[in-house]
Amino acid sequence: MSKKIVFGPKKDFIWIDIKKDDENVVQELKNQAKLDQELLSYALDEHENAHVEYDAKEEILLIVFNVIKKHSERYETAPVAFIVKQNELYSFTTAKTAYVTEFIEGLITRKPDLSRLSLIFKTLYQIVGAFFPVIKEIDKKRLILTEKLKTKTTNRNLLELSDLGMGLVYLVNATQQNSLLLAQLKKLSIYRSLTENEREELEDVEIEADQLVAMANLSDQILGQVSETYNNLLNNNLNDTMRLLTIWSLLLTVPTIVTGFFGMNVLLPFKDSPFGWLIIIFISMFLSIGLLMTILKRIKRDNMK
Repeated sequence: MSKKIVFGPKKDFIWIDIKKDDENVVQELKNQAKLDQELLSYALDEHENAHVEYDAKEEILLIVFNVIKKHSERYETAPVAFIVKQNELYSFTTAKTAYVTEFIEGLITRKPDLSRLSLIFKTLYQIVGAFFPVIKEIDKKRLILTEKLKTKTTNRNLLELSDLGMGLVYLVNATQQNSLLLAQLKKLSIYRSLTENEREELEDVEIEADQLVAMANLSDQILGQVSETYNNLLNNNLNDTMRLLTIWSLLLTVPTIVTGFFGMNVLLPFKDSPFGWLIIIFISMFLSIGLLMTILKRIKRDNMK
């Protein structure tokens, strides 16, 4: 269902909230043909990247902005769109991004005389602010997992760390797109028509978005470093295990060769000696110890390099 609220300095602006996941509302909007079909397709697309478009001739502004998905099992983002046309402001949300509608309602309730662009910029500011707690939550979970991995490296903990990394990738990409969108908005012709107050509000959003990008990138780098460290530790443990198995296989090969040699059905030394088997064991141990000393010396030399 859609929602309409009249607001603005002269109560002449109409805000219309469109639920993109309501097929009846979407179909009704398409049938009315009030909006350009291409812009409408961008606004309704759940996989649309954050971007801004402005038709100076028709004076239509489209903003597609990435927001955090609420009530999602993973850290994901989704696009929310705004279209400004004449005295109408359209917002396009879904069930998992409906909190943006609450932001707009709260702003209109507190400041009913806001202009359409001021309402959009203040809403974008709150959307950007909603990212910070999520990134802090990821940092907190990373610290907890790091402490667990120090105690015991399990597949479950490593998979949880991997899930955090994948979620953070989505957030970093979304925040970078949002920051780029705000920078592009200042290059459009509509920027020259903004009031001084609207420009300050846009500047505030851009500063907040840039800070969010820096915070998200830092979290991503730290998480990547932690993952790389544990990958290196696992590789080193595997190398140590393979080295131990190789040494044992070499040491066990020596007695096999010696006993195989003396087991041939030909004339051999110590064949008739009552202590022959002791001599064979001694030879095997002597060669094995010699081989072990050589291997350990080589390992020590490699570690000193």
